[in-house]
Amino acid sequence: MVNALPHFVYGPVSSWRLGASLGVDLLSREEKICSFDCLYCQLGQTDVHTTERKVYVPTEALLEEISALPPELQIDFITFSGRGEPTLAANLGTAIEAVKKVRREPVAILTNASLVDREDVRAEMARTDFVVAKLDASSGELLRSINRPAAGITYEAILDGLISFRRQYKGRLALQIMFVDENRDVAPLLARLARQIGADEVQVNTPLRPGGKRPLDRIEIAGVINCFRDLSVRCVYEEPRKDVMPISPAETIRRRGKAD
Repeated sequence: MVNALPHFVYGPVSSWRLGASLGVDLLSREEKICSFDCLYCQLGQTDVHTTERKVYVPTEALLEEISALPPELQIDFITFSGRGEPTLAANLGTAIEAVKKVRREPVAILTNASLVDREDVRAEMARTDFVVAKLDASSGELLRSINRPAAGITYEAILDGLISFRRQYKGRLALQIMFVDENRDVAPLLARLARQIGADEVQVNTPLRPGGKRPLDRIEIAGVINCFRDLSVRCVYEEPRKDVMPISPAETIRRRGKAD
């Protein structure tokens, strides 16, 4: 174990998508800093609603914590995520490269894709091994009602950005879709978009952790999955979970919400 509780690294957590996942939070503050204010978010309302990229956590401070982890720590992925949108960190690219120099595990990022239309953001995300990008909406109207983006973010820019990113990215790309009552009926349209983007897999999710929206039940989700039957699909209800012990349970809950 590390000598002191970490500030920027949390977990490992048991992730249905990533196995034993060690989280990296480059926005490590009490406030939730995000470009979205999703109505289902388990972390509650966004405190700092922004598209401005800046350095919140110095790369050197993160590297110090990563380097202090025991080499035998059993993890499947080091995942840039945390209490907000990780691409808002202006040092994302350098932080990814720094982590790769001291740890052998593959690196993933969980992103809401709000800044994927930016060339610099695409280039930095491309340094990871696995990108999980959110796509809950099939129109600008749904984007505004479900994800409630900060000013300047458009549905068209997100879609075009994801298509451009897929063309340049050599790693694995997954689309994560959080299904709630508002978008369950557009599952066929979202499946069409997944095919257009060319994602390697689609992750069908619903808010099982306590939040602002009810989760769809297994029967409802089965109907959703049927729309994606010709694609590689993973579902929150079906994937096994690993038993893991987080370094700091309190810090893990602060960034992920209560366990489902």
